[in-house]
Amino acid sequence: MSAIVASTPGDGTWPKAVLFDLDGTLIDSVPDIAAATNELLASDGLPPQSVAAVRAMIGNGVRTLVERAYAASNRSLTGAALDEATNRMMAIYGKHLTRHTTIMAGATDVLAVLAGAGVKLGVVTNKPEAFTREVLTHFGFDDFIEVVVGGDTGPTRKPAPDMIEHALGVLGVAAGDAVMVGDSPADIDAARAASVTSIAVRGGYTNVAVEQLGATVVIDSLIDLASAIEALRQSA
Repeated sequence: MSAIVASTPGDGTWPKAVLFDLDGTLIDSVPDIAAATNELLASDGLPPQSVAAVRAMIGNGVRTLVERAYAASNRSLTGAALDEATNRMMAIYGKHLTRHTTIMAGATDVLAVLAGAGVKLGVVTNKPEAFTREVLTHFGFDDFIEVVVGGDTGPTRKPAPDMIEHALGVLGVAAGDAVMVGDSPADIDAARAASVTSIAVRGGYTNVAVEQLGATVVIDSLIDLASAIEALRQSA
């Protein structure tokens, strides 16, 4: 992995902050999410969904995932019934957070490189904050992350810009001095709405071709992130 040129906070070097999505960006959590989803479906006598099918359902929070999983079995859930199933899913998934989840290639290294260069780091995810923090701690990412904004932290969820704006407010960084790294339409749309430069990573959870997400830059994996940021800096 190429190193980011030496920079220190306050010296004017761009970016001052990099925000990351979690699922499909820093971690591959589909195996655990699929296991939890199928346990939930089984409790209601419904057939399991494939890992690939569940992968396509991820991206807008647990409630939407549950709604999509039941819809795939021709059962419509709304209102209180959807709320109840979502609560059950939360309890089940809480037992599956890191059993089969793995780190995306390059994730640990790029976090260390960026943090070592004085860049402030955050995670902005529609995953609940407590689950997010447990995952970050499990994989040692919490050593690098300064702010965590989860789906239940308070701001309106991605693709609205609010979560990104909240994270940048906590870090004290302007939108023009930040980068959002993600894998899905929700990530890139939120970055665009927040006027933040975006980098889309292939191999995540999206039903839209990564080239069509509208990101400022597309990279094959996080292994390429440091060099992509350096290229953006040089072209600025």
